[in-house]
Amino acid sequence: MLVLRNLSKTYAGARGRSVLHGVDLALAAGEYIAVMGESGIGKSTLLNLIAGLDRTDAGSISLDGVELTGLDDDAATLLRRERMGFVFQAFHILPYLSLAQNVALPLILNRIAEDEAAQRTQAMLAAVGLGGRAASMPRELSGGELQRAAIARALVHRPQLLLADEPTGNLDPDSAAQVLALLREQVKTRNAACILVTHSHAAAATADRIVVLTAQGLREGG
Repeated sequence: MLVLRNLSKTYAGARGRSVLHGVDLALAAGEYIAVMGESGIGKSTLLNLIAGLDRTDAGSISLDGVELTGLDDDAATLLRRERMGFVFQAFHILPYLSLAQNVALPLILNRIAEDEAAQRTQAMLAAVGLGGRAASMPRELSGGELQRAAIARALVHRPQLLLADEPTGNLDPDSAAQVLALLREQVKTRNAACILVTHSHAAAATADRIVVLTAQGLREGG
């Protein structure tokens, strides 16, 4: 479903720092993988390239047969909005919107009818154990609850691909374990492919397989 071939990225500057070189990866629908590697090796850059938030210098990225590297900014934005979901370490829950309003944002952006959007939002909140908190404001939620809300928002529009960048970095071990179990369950239930970027071996152990990003590319880990 997702195929990366010979992906490379170098940032311009006095030294022309090479971040990624010769990255190859194939990911099937329903597959949940963890990407590990040293700090600064390019894990977040890899997610940004897949999402079309940054441009590759070489190589190709194909999502369900669509070549992403050839899309202009508008087309990349539309594809990202419709087919991808994102979960970040910092949650990115808007503080002035209720929990339900935060989760419904992808549906609003994708112009889903109001009644259907409300039904899907409530169903997704229930699926992540927040069915009774729809009217709550973010300041009233714990870190674990905020991250569950972020997962609900990432999945509510039923994306093909979920990108999770250190989603448990701000959580205590118990909350992290709950969030990771929920993330895996929802990915499998919805047959969405997922790439989890993490430094945590405990988090990576929840994935179907682990790959390690090095200066030479990706290799299978353990």
